[in-house]
Amino acid sequence: MTSERVEQQLTVLKLGRMRQVYAAWIEQAGTQQLGYGDFLEQLLNEEVVARQENQLRRRMTAAGFPYAATLEQFDFTLRPELKRPVLSRYCERGVVEQAGALVLVGASGLGKTHLAIAVGTRMVQLGYSVRFVTAQAVANAVLAAETRLARARVLEPLVKCQVLILDELGYLPLDAAVGPALYEIVAGRYERGATVVTSNKSLATWGELVGGDSALMMALVDRLLHHGEVFYLRGTSYRMRGKEGVTGGASGPSRTAGSAALPPA
Repeated sequence: MTSERVEQQLTVLKLGRMRQVYAAWIEQAGTQQLGYGDFLEQLLNEEVVARQENQLRRRMTAAGFPYAATLEQFDFTLRPELKRPVLSRYCERGVVEQAGALVLVGASGLGKTHLAIAVGTRMVQLGYSVRFVTAQAVANAVLAAETRLARARVLEPLVKCQVLILDELGYLPLDAAVGPALYEIVAGRYERGATVVTSNKSLATWGELVGGDSALMMALVDRLLHHGEVFYLRGTSYRMRGKEGVTGGASGPSRTAGSAALPPA
């Protein structure tokens, strides 16, 4: 079989990586005296790895992370109230299997979004479907939906994904009509999927975010924290480090106030 014919067959079978490397492996097989079985195994390994990498890239793109972040890049020495082993638990399969939740509360610049992306990235690497959205983006989409079907199309992906990251809840005031949508998302995910929320507002004031409907928002919080934890971050903004003399400084870090702990993984 000619090389042209081989490439044509591999193209038909959609074995793109094998098409790229088979000629090099033929040469290497001759040099290293590989048997037919070993040669075939190496080609198949090339294809499997390439497909896994492509799937990872697609899942990362679908997640919609605004930037790359890992737990290893986070400086825990600046946030002594956070413990790496505790946060690492949210990068394990058990969080998804137990439909766990993580709520990070604190002022801007303390690393909440970084941690949320780090958790989400690890979940993508583990093979889970992840969606990253800001609360304002959800609000805009809900308010723009003119029919029940359009509204369902907005909410359904956020309910069905295995890991949802809802970022920046509270940074901008939300229309009162958005409250029921947020509750629908969280209630729909309850006992079904893992959820991460970042906010600059304490949980006690979440009702103010959607027109003062405290009962609705506390029902939302109740579902989040049944299998989750909340961490309050304190300290100096990463973005303002080295500028304390200009801004007048900031308070030091303090211990978190937690809620119901995640069940053992």
